[in-house]
Amino acid sequence: MIHPLSDVKTKSIGPDTNIWQFSVVFEGAVIGSNCNICANTLVENDVVIGDNVTVKSGAYLWDGVTLENDVFIGPCVAFTNDKIPRSKQYLETLAKILVKQGASIGANATILPGVTIGREAMVGAGSVVTKDVPDYAVVVGNPAKIVRYLEGGK
Repeated sequence: MIHPLSDVKTKSIGPDTNIWQFSVVFEGAVIGSNCNICANTLVENDVVIGDNVTVKSGAYLWDGVTLENDVFIGPCVAFTNDKIPRSKQYLETLAKILVKQGASIGANATILPGVTIGREAMVGAGSVVTKDVPDYAVVVGNPAKIVRYLEGGK
């Protein structure tokens, strides 16, 4: 289901995916099956979203973001792809962000350019992730620090 009040240009959307109102999805984006892209979201061209992914309202996925299968993105999560942003100055290549399978990112977290969030990891609400997060780690704070590991981790 693509809500009639959304602007979806891509044809690369898997079955059983819902895209809600006031969402913008660029032509080059790839979205898997059984995803829920909530209202007021943006998905740029160089974005890949796996299967069974939830992107809550107010999250913007800029070029270079990859979300593997079963990822949860909380409301208003901020992804960034330029370490030194300036108006009208564009990088030749943007930093990538990878969120591995089963990871969850809490509301209002900020993910800086070039970061990988590990498999099944959890990022606490409001955290600022400045470096890679290992598989199964739980990180919180600014800058985000590991507070523990989930079952299956270290």
